[in-house]
Amino acid sequence: MSSNIENICIAGVGGIGGYFGGIIAHEISQQKDTTRSVSFIARGAHLEEIRKDGLILNTVKGDRLICKPTLATDDIGQIPSPDLCLLCVKSYDLDNIAMSLEKVVTDNTIIIPLLNGVDIYERVRRHLKKGIVLPACVYIGTSIEKPGVVRQQGGTGLILCGNDPEVKDFNPEVLQVFFDSMGLNLKWNADSFPDIWEKYVFIAGFGLVTAYSGKTIGGVFANSELKNMALQIMDEIVSIAKKRGVTLPENIVAESLEKANNFPYETKTSYQRDVEAKRERNEGDLFGETIITMGRQHGIPTPVTQSVYSKIGK
Repeated sequence: MSSNIENICIAGVGGIGGYFGGIIAHEISQQKDTTRSVSFIARGAHLEEIRKDGLILNTVKGDRLICKPTLATDDIGQIPSPDLCLLCVKSYDLDNIAMSLEKVVTDNTIIIPLLNGVDIYERVRRHLKKGIVLPACVYIGTSIEKPGVVRQQGGTGLILCGNDPEVKDFNPEVLQVFFDSMGLNLKWNADSFPDIWEKYVFIAGFGLVTAYSGKTIGGVFANSELKNMALQIMDEIVSIAKKRGVTLPENIVAESLEKANNFPYETKTSYQRDVEAKRERNEGDLFGETIITMGRQHGIPTPVTQSVYSKIGK
């Protein structure tokens, strides 16, 4: 592992990639650090606007940051081999991006996938045999406001990550130093899978019910029938986690319900937004299909998940 992180790749500059990539690019520019490069992998009109004027990042603090990467491209082959890659694509683009990254990463590249889902590590490793893949989850609410502009709606930007099961001797110090120097919040837990499942209990339960009902998170919480539906899905997920040897807090479902109560009433989940927009692809495979498949694998019934998911437009 290099003693420093110099080449950074943001693979997918949507809401999450735009936030973290924007902060990193802006901070490197402010520090006048010529030893580091930041490559953005984006596409379409969003990429063209970033190439013209940089990425505009509007934060919850009221800052409007103009963030100019060293390189913005839709061709991964153009970027220098990264020391750090933040993997921020949607699940339906994950296979393609992982296969493409195989061309540029080295055995020492640190890869942090920032996608919702409990099986993201396995999905990445299916195609990417090199690099150090750190299982992770992130707490932030962001979206593309228009091409070239990303807005943070909420969340602290906390990244929770831990050891690659295939790399036993990774020292996270260089990673922690880098994130600290960028003013970003990264917390290291040697085993990050409980953190990932804890977030998943909430985001899958409410993601499925909001997409099914068309109600916001607040609307689901306020409706006793929908709230109970989310609770039952979360119970199914917790049962699967236990079978897989993942230790979760005893009151995880109650905590997840209370978390929903603390969101602004009008908050929509990203899965819900995709379904409402009738996008050709969405994150249903991360939630409905994954829960149903893992349930079958471990002999855990998932009737509520199956019923809800079957009624959501694919």
